[in-house]
Amino acid sequence: MTMILSINKKKVLIIVALLSSVVAYGQQTDSLQFYLETAAKNNPTVLQRFNEYQASLQKLPQVGSLPDPQLEMGIFLSPMELISGNQVAEIKLMQMFPWFGVIRNAKDEMSLMAKAKYESFRDAKLQVYYDVQLGWYDLYKVRQNIIISEKNMKMLKTVERLTLVKYKYGSGGSRNSSASAGSMSGGSPAPTSAGSSGMNTMGGNSGSTASGPVTASPSGSMGSSSGGTGLSDVYQIQIEMGDLENNIASLRNEELTVMAAFNSILNRPQQTPVSAADSLSSEPLNLSYLTVSDSIFIRNPMLGMLHYEQLSLTARKKMVKQMGYPMVGLGLNYSLINKSEMSTSMMNGQDMIMPMITVTLPIYRKKYKAMQAETGFLKTASEQNYQATANELQNGYYQALQLYNDAQRRMKLYENQSNLAHKSLDIQIKTYSTSGSSMTDILRTRQQLLDYELKKLEALTDFNTAKAWIKRLVTL
Repeated sequence: MTMILSINKKKVLIIVALLSSVVAYGQQTDSLQFYLETAAKNNPTVLQRFNEYQASLQKLPQVGSLPDPQLEMGIFLSPMELISGNQVAEIKLMQMFPWFGVIRNAKDEMSLMAKAKYESFRDAKLQVYYDVQLGWYDLYKVRQNIIISEKNMKMLKTVERLTLVKYKYGSGGSRNSSASAGSMSGGSPAPTSAGSSGMNTMGGNSGSTASGPVTASPSGSMGSSSGGTGLSDVYQIQIEMGDLENNIASLRNEELTVMAAFNSILNRPQQTPVSAADSLSSEPLNLSYLTVSDSIFIRNPMLGMLHYEQLSLTARKKMVKQMGYPMVGLGLNYSLINKSEMSTSMMNGQDMIMPMITVTLPIYRKKYKAMQAETGFLKTASEQNYQATANELQNGYYQALQLYNDAQRRMKLYENQSNLAHKSLDIQIKTYSTSGSSMTDILRTRQQLLDYELKKLEALTDFNTAKAWIKRLVTL
């Protein structure tokens, strides 16, 4: 029995371990890669572009087919008398054929337009990837900002406790010295003369002969001065804490806004929790992304879309030119003839089959010339759009590269500045208890440390944003 229980326990432990591994794996799905895949599957813009691409593929069988044949049927209400009989019905079947190359060029145009739509779909997907990364980095920055602010709040509370201890200790020492001075003045006249000299030194009334107020005046003045300074420090710290609490509350509201915007990219409820990374990578980009060359944007989907658009317009121009040539139609005319009693012809009652040919006469040339001119203007506009887009990509690349280099430099700078400010603040807090530094210096250094930590966080976020921007522009 004991062995059976031990075996069951082992099974339970194995099952729990497996479930734990499954849960751990499920938790790992809340990563940037997971959100990128979710956005690619659920984002409405990406789905729209994909459906447009699918719709463009359906145009290939439309333009690659011949025109529908024409079937005409006619029935004579009264049979028409012919030499060879009475005609009762007539059937015509006609198939039109465009000029050679029209269908081929039309298929080329639609095929190239479908490729352009696919490049548009790729561009939308890359843009959504970029937006997801921006939202991810913004959420990381806001949450790390909250953590840094809460750490500073704890630091201010520690300084506040030190200030209260120092204030209580200083005011207590003043009260003890005041009490001892009062007892000494009541016992002998020696303290009276000391009190009178102290009174004269402070600019008091020399005509006063009461020893109590004279001796209490100097000690009381000192106690109120140190106490006032201590209270002022406490109030100043509380002011800083109030501003910091307000900033933290504002950041928490901003966090909700950023989460809502992030969830909207993923096309899911805005209140859905979002997991952010504990840290961001500071690894530099591959050198292939940082090498400026003429072919750096050759795989960019925007330029690819415009390139295929130009090729499709070239095919369309050929098609329009060939549409200006005649169309040829081939058909049959079938006449249903009944026998006539009055006819002695050998073909009496035999049906008639007549082959037919039809040719269109494109004599109105203005519309064909206008179609060719329209295609030429569209192709020129597409070429200019290609050049403008290439210039914008190049401009954006240099801006992203500048942000990348600037953020990399600021990361090193603010890391060093933050360490120095942290060391300086530790020294000032330690010496504050021994009156080696003032509260103003501590608060100023604390503000510098907070600024440097926030600037370091912003530099790290900008660094990763610049990397995402460069990868958005340069597709390897």
